[in-house]
Amino acid sequence: MRIIEISVEGLFGIFNHRIPLNLEDRITIIHGPNGFGKTILLKMVYGLFNRRYSELRNIPFLKLEIKFDDGNLVWVERTKRKDKQTQSLFPDEEDGNGTRHKKPKKLGQFQTVAVNWLASNTQEPKAFSLPASSTGEIPTHFIERFDKIVPRLERISQHKWLYLPTREILSPEDIIDRFGHILQFDILPEPDWWTDFQSSVRVHLIEAQRLLNLGSKNSDILHSRPGTILVVEQYASELAEKIQKKLAESAAISQSLDRSFPARLVEKLGKSKLTDDELRQKLSELEEKRTRLKEAGFLEKEEDGAFLPKREIAGSTKEVLEVYVEDVEQKLGVFDGLTQRIDLFRKIINNRFMHKELAISKLTGFSFTTIDGKPLPPTALSSGEQHELVLLYQLLFKVHAGSLILIDEPELSLHVAWQKQFLRDLQEITKLSAFDVLIATHSPQIIHDRWDLTVELKGPAGS
Repeated sequence: MRIIEISVEGLFGIFNHRIPLNLEDRITIIHGPNGFGKTILLKMVYGLFNRRYSELRNIPFLKLEIKFDDGNLVWVERTKRKDKQTQSLFPDEEDGNGTRHKKPKKLGQFQTVAVNWLASNTQEPKAFSLPASSTGEIPTHFIERFDKIVPRLERISQHKWLYLPTREILSPEDIIDRFGHILQFDILPEPDWWTDFQSSVRVHLIEAQRLLNLGSKNSDILHSRPGTILVVEQYASELAEKIQKKLAESAAISQSLDRSFPARLVEKLGKSKLTDDELRQKLSELEEKRTRLKEAGFLEKEEDGAFLPKREIAGSTKEVLEVYVEDVEQKLGVFDGLTQRIDLFRKIINNRFMHKELAISKLTGFSFTTIDGKPLPPTALSSGEQHELVLLYQLLFKVHAGSLILIDEPELSLHVAWQKQFLRDLQEITKLSAFDVLIATHSPQIIHDRWDLTVELKGPAGS
């Protein structure tokens, strides 16, 4: 299921935008003057499918509509009602001093944001409303308990929390939207139909600020700003963990195959299917694969590679080698998907970065060396190099096939030559990972010669 069109009406009270996505090329670019809502539109789409409803509550708009290639339709509408009595988002409860807090009530005009879904196989839409909410309505004593109740949630400022599993910065409203069930009150009674549909739509946002994560104050890696972790360090550690996980999977397969090797060899005797040339070809391919895996950081470079027998392969020797080849193909096969991404990651980075080379290892993830062989930590890279590194890493290692990837200002800190190459690199990545991309940019260099992929956001009445 792919998103084919995004449209918004009454954005900031004046803008109407319609964005058909380029499904064939998988890349769509929106451009326009500052203040026309490029970044805001990305955040609204991301917020809808990632339970960040504060984006929809707080941004002035009338209607957001999203169409899918299978006929599903989702839209969000904002309406005003008068003379209605509403209750706060919080149940009656006692604070630490035993004081009972009542639900405050409001009278007058208020706004409702309704989420609607029309399934492809139905005629009647389903809908539910997001409750009105604002930080001012949340009792202080209740906010203080957020990081004590929600696992792996860490407070980093008065009204900001870091959710460690996803590295997202959340507001109180975001926390309530996402973790109301853990906080033990039903602030947003999402219906099952919406929860199920929402989980089937993957939307990932790569924001303009992508070099810093507000991290744990207890982290071993601290910098001049307390609690701030450079993303390049975080991603290097993540890649090392991914490699080590694949190595563990391969080791488990190896142990299983080793236990059954004698029985499978006996079963193979007298049943050889490969010719001498075919067997040599498979051994040669395994040797090439080992070489790639060494470059990708999975195997040590001093390890011996596969051997190619010089004499004719016949009789029981052929059958032993056939079982050997089958086993090695299974052991190394677990690395295939990750190796492809690492290969492309190394290729793009080493073609872009001057006077330094990217290396991959199971211990450090990725690191760099200068032209004279001296180690260079990722944090010593220039701002432009770090932006390129982080953006490519997210695209290659942190998103899933079938997703819609929203990228805000990919040109940030990039040299003009890199901006012109960006779409070509992105096309290689989308072929490998099969996801769609919506880019918001000010840069004609990013667009380069692909104006056919663009949608211009215009002002009122097409101005």
